[in-house]
Amino acid sequence: MTDLQTLSLYLYAVSILFFILSLRWMSEVKSSRRGNWSAATGMTIAIFATLLVYMIHQIDLLVAAVVVGAVIGTPIALKVPMTAVPQRTAMSHAFGSLAVALVGAAEYYQDKASIIANKDFLTISILCGEMVLGFLTFTGSTIAFSKLQGIIPGRPFIYPGRIVVSLTNLGIAVAFSVYFVLNPSQSFVLPIIAAFALLFGFLLVMAIGGADMPTVIAILNSFAGMSAAALGFVLDNKILIVAGSLDGSSGLVLAIIMSKAMNRSFINILFGGVGAVTKGSTVVVETRPVQGYSPEDVATTLANARSVVFAPGYGMAVSHAQFVVKELADVLQSRGVDVKYAIHPVAGRMPGHMNVLLAEANVPYDQLYEMDRINPLFPETDVVIVVGANDVTNPAARTRKDSPLYGMPILDVDKAKTVVFIKRSTGPGFSGVNNELFYLPNTMMVFGDAKRVLTELITAMKNQ
Repeated sequence: MTDLQTLSLYLYAVSILFFILSLRWMSEVKSSRRGNWSAATGMTIAIFATLLVYMIHQIDLLVAAVVVGAVIGTPIALKVPMTAVPQRTAMSHAFGSLAVALVGAAEYYQDKASIIANKDFLTISILCGEMVLGFLTFTGSTIAFSKLQGIIPGRPFIYPGRIVVSLTNLGIAVAFSVYFVLNPSQSFVLPIIAAFALLFGFLLVMAIGGADMPTVIAILNSFAGMSAAALGFVLDNKILIVAGSLDGSSGLVLAIIMSKAMNRSFINILFGGVGAVTKGSTVVVETRPVQGYSPEDVATTLANARSVVFAPGYGMAVSHAQFVVKELADVLQSRGVDVKYAIHPVAGRMPGHMNVLLAEANVPYDQLYEMDRINPLFPETDVVIVVGANDVTNPAARTRKDSPLYGMPILDVDKAKTVVFIKRSTGPGFSGVNNELFYLPNTMMVFGDAKRVLTELITAMKNQ
C-alpha cells in the first residue's frame, strides 16, 4: 500500500466521522445547521481523498464536471424557496441514483473481460442490484418531483391490475438480472434491466398520492443510499459503502417513523392508492353550512386567551406565512400568552417540513411540540390556530371507517376550547377527504391566504 493510499484511508475515517456526526446533529432542530456543515465537510474530504488514490486520465473532463455542477447547484441552493425544498430533495435523489446506476454500468463495460474471465458472480450480482435500485429511484424521484411541483396531478394514477403490471415489470428486471449473473458476457441484457427498472419506478410513484409524498421521499432516499452502498462494493470504495449505508439506513428509519405516524404499512403506502377517485364512486357534495369569521373576530377571541397553539401545515408553506406566524406569536407572548407549536410528522410535503420552515423564522426549538407531546395538552388549550394543516387535523381519521385517513394519528386540535382554521376554502386536502373540523361548533373558519389573514390579525390585535 502506497503512502497516498494510507493517507486516503485516514481521510476516509475522518470523513466517516463527519457523516456520523451530521446525522446526530441533524436529528435536532437546534443543531441541524451544524449537521449540514458537518456533512458538507465530510463529503469534501471524501472527494479529496478519492482523487489522491485514483489516477485521473482526463483532468479536463473532471474540471468540466465540477464547473457544470457548481453552475447548476449554486443558484439552486441560493434561490430555491423553502416551499420548494421537497421538490429539490426529490431531484437530488433522482440525479444521485442515476449517477450511481450509470457508473455501475460503466464499470461493467470497462472491466467486462475481467468479470467474464474470473466468473465474478458476486460483483455482477451486486452490480445488477444497484442498477435496479438506481434506475427505479431515478424515475420514481422524477415523478415525485413532478407531483410536488404540480407538473402532473398529485392524485394517484389508478387502473385495473396496476399492482400486477408494476410488479411484473420489477419481476422482469429481476429475472433478467439473474440471467445476466449466470451469463455475464451477454451485455445486451443491461439496457433491458435498466428499461424495466425505469418503468417500474415510474409506475410505482405514479400510483401514489400527494398525501404520501413525505414517506415516499424517505423511501426513495433509502433506495438511493442502498444503491450507492452496493456500488461501493463493486468499486471497492470503502467511503462509498459507509456513506451509502448511512444514507440508506437513515432513510429507512425515517420512512418507518413516517409510516408509523400515519398508522400504515409500507405496502399500503406504495400500493394502496390512497386518495384516488375510484370508478363508480359517488362524489359527496358537502352541503353543511360553514360559519366564516374575520380577523377582527379572531383578535377578540385571542384577547381572552391564556394559551395558544399553532398547528402549521402545507398552507403555511405555500403562503410563506412562517414569519408572520412568528410575529403573531411574539405579540401574544408580549401579552403573557403561553405559545406552542404542534408538529405532525407528515405535515407538509417532506419529512420535517414544518420544522425547517419554523426554524427559518427563528422559532425557538423548545416551543416545537411533536404530536405525542402536544395531544394531551389540547383539552387545556384556549385557542388553536390551524394554518393550512388539513389532513393531519381531520377528526374523520378517528371516526369514519370508510375514510382513507381512518386510523391515522392526528393532531387532536378539535379538543381545544376554540379552533381558528385559516384556509383558502373548504376544499379537501391531498387525501381528498372533507375535513370534519370545519363543521364543529368550536371552529372559527377564516378564509383567505394565510399570510394576509395573519397580517390583518396582527393589525387587529394591535388596534385593540
